[in-house]
Amino acid sequence: MAEILGACISLVGAVFFLLSAIGLLRMPDAFTRMQTGTKATTLGSILFLIGIGVMRPDYLGRTVLLAGFIALTNPVSSNALARAAHGFRKRLGARLEPDALAADEPIAASAPQEAEHGD
Repeated sequence: MAEILGACISLVGAVFFLLSAIGLLRMPDAFTRMQTGTKATTLGSILFLIGIGVMRPDYLGRTVLLAGFIALTNPVSSNALARAAHGFRKRLGARLEPDALAADEPIAASAPQEAEHGD
């Protein structure tokens, strides 16, 4: 019974991966693609790991640790990607106004200046 439950949970995780892939193809800009990729793959990975933990109870501790690691690192990496995409100044569309990061120092322009001061 545990194997069937674990397989069903893993299947739901795989469905989230599929929805993430479809979303990556359908979304218009970098920011909505990042949201789709991060949210769906985070939940899909965690569900997949929980399914493995249910099927194999001896792996439950490892899968919980991995799920916690994914839950902590995926949002951080998504934030880093969003700041990098904003730094490239891709065409974002009018719906993203006002630009909340406009007041911040540009990321792309700050990197060469830091390198010059270090010499």
